[in-house]
Amino acid sequence: MRRLVPIALTLALAALAGTARADVFAVVPTPQGADVGLAAPLVLPSFDEPTLPGAVAVPASLSTPPAFELQLSYPQLLGLWQRAGAAYGIPWQVLAAINEVESNFGRNMGPSSAGAIGWMQFMPSTWLSWGIDANGDGVADPWNPDDAIFSAARYLAAAGGANDLPRAVYAYNHADWYVNEVLGLADLYGQNDTTAFSLDRLQVSLDAAESSVAAASSRLLAAHARARAARRLQALWLRRADAAPLLSTRLDDQQQAGLAAQRAGAAETRAARASSALATAQGQLSQARQAAAPVSFAAAAAPLLGAPSYSGGYVFPVGGGPGLVSAAHIHHDYPAVDIAAPAGSPVYALADGTILRAWTVPDPTCGIGLTMQTFDGQVWTYCHLAYLEPAITPGVSVTGGEPVGLVGSTGDATGPHLHLQLQPATQWPQREAWFEGFAGTAFSWSDVPAQETSTQPLRFMAAADTAPAFTVDAPVFAVVPSVASKPVVLFSRAGS
Repeated sequence: MRRLVPIALTLALAALAGTARADVFAVVPTPQGADVGLAAPLVLPSFDEPTLPGAVAVPASLSTPPAFELQLSYPQLLGLWQRAGAAYGIPWQVLAAINEVESNFGRNMGPSSAGAIGWMQFMPSTWLSWGIDANGDGVADPWNPDDAIFSAARYLAAAGGANDLPRAVYAYNHADWYVNEVLGLADLYGQNDTTAFSLDRLQVSLDAAESSVAAASSRLLAAHARARAARRLQALWLRRADAAPLLSTRLDDQQQAGLAAQRAGAAETRAARASSALATAQGQLSQARQAAAPVSFAAAAAPLLGAPSYSGGYVFPVGGGPGLVSAAHIHHDYPAVDIAAPAGSPVYALADGTILRAWTVPDPTCGIGLTMQTFDGQVWTYCHLAYLEPAITPGVSVTGGEPVGLVGSTGDATGPHLHLQLQPATQWPQREAWFEGFAGTAFSWSDVPAQETSTQPLRFMAAADTAPAFTVDAPVFAVVPSVASKPVVLFSRAGS
């Protein structure tokens, strides 16, 4: 059954499409000799069997991005998705959705942490088997949009996409959340040819606004820190001057105090400018949120827009969906959870409750954060925020899903994430039913349970100080060679 998009969503996208400018998918100057958006060759490789070794030329270093990365306008992308889909019997909307999820329409082409590359994020070994030269330049290049999108269509066709799209998409990335996200987006894109473009404009605007707020907040924090340090140094020199037994020493110390005061004044001036820039960025973020609000109610659009995920009175505290947001079953040294997400990702109140504490001057350990008590009496602390919403102050009531800040790495943090813990930290947040229930819809586990054996059954945490064995998820984007008489593409969950 086709998922119906709410009327508010349809109207919002239609209105946005009517005023859309073609500057989200930037058209960049093409170097002489480069081919962009050419029609597919008359003869395409079959999807019945993979490419034989050496049958097609590839770049000398597959994992090295080109010096010049092509970016296409929306009409160019739409034509490319449609031609590739028609060539291999795959709906163009599925190719568009994979293109969005994998590389954000060519904006984030990797290599990824797993080694995936290019417009459609192929693993190099898989590209050697299924990559094709679709633009006729003699090279099968995963960094070229024509080659990558046609190759993805071929790969999906080899996985049975003409008859079973969920199975084929699962072959592309062995995760149920991935299948749901891609097919949900494809269904949404199918409402109108301009929907992908309209939704992308909302996403780009929201992402840019969140990044601007996070950056302005960082500059403001740095300016305040320099000003405080200079004022402390000024006070130190003044104390030394007051205690100096000799007039010459007192004058030297007073001179140093004056220099420190000048540095403090300059830093305070920069802080004032940063504060003004932050206020401007806050206004832009508010406008972007208002524009995205009607669309964010569509399940398929919610991850792209970082909208909150709701279930049973709780909200997952970080937006962005399972493709960007992850968490581990254990914390490195005590009961807590680190929810990894890109810097600037939205952070939400996890339930209705009251703010008990909130601080914008970074704590040396926790950074910027807050403590809130939820409707069920539990007390939660958030740490390492890049930015705290001005409305989040002690005593304020918040509703589940209300924005409280942005993901950052302030305090003692090795990378952007939300550190979430109960007060006191005697229980693991990720063991609570509401948290586990969001797995695969709002976040993905960054570890998987170790395989159970007959002699060593898998055991989850039996107590707060007991941790189970986990292992990093294996790469999945690979093809298992078949030994059957007729070539058959097989896939496994482990990708081997």
